[in-house]
Amino acid sequence: MGKHISRLAKRFFPQCKIRILMVGLDASGKTTILYKLKLGEIVATEPTVGFNVETVEYKNISFSVWDVGGQSQIRPLWRHYFHNTLGLIFVVDSKDRERISEARNELHRILGDKDMLFIPIMQNELSRATVLVFANKQDFSDAMPASEVADKLGLYSLGQRHWYIQSTSATSGQGLYEGLDWLSNNITVKDA
Repeated sequence: MGKHISRLAKRFFPQCKIRILMVGLDASGKTTILYKLKLGEIVATEPTVGFNVETVEYKNISFSVWDVGGQSQIRPLWRHYFHNTLGLIFVVDSKDRERISEARNELHRILGDKDMLFIPIMQNELSRATVLVFANKQDFSDAMPASEVADKLGLYSLGQRHWYIQSTSATSGQGLYEGLDWLSNNITVKDA
């Protein structure tokens, strides 16, 4: 009986596929978040050189999540993943006070990447992307609260861009699905 209901639901409520790009500085927790969402468990990770891509099924949406390495030498390559991206998840290590300004600079650089204007196929690829910031590692006592992270990232200066910040802990999963809820409710699906 359950299989029949599932088939009917898929037939009448087709799943929407959305491309999500997840970036952030190295060691912010991107890969841990990806596999916590995909597998529901913590997977031993190493610094990502290149990218990981997984499909995360949530509600009636199939998120194709691209986790791109965050080391400084890899960051210039992020632009090659912008094409057809409707949602951007920017992951921040909330306890890394020394590099919060570096995270801010990277976020603003990719959201306003003027070089993209000269590559016709990629023109303004992130101009319509909805931005979700995961203020990760909130399970540490010295972590900055999400409001402080938002301030230090300059999120309030993004003008008309649709953004949201969510406190998270990749290891416990706290806040991850709340962030996906917000993202699924705020992405312009008509473009998907």
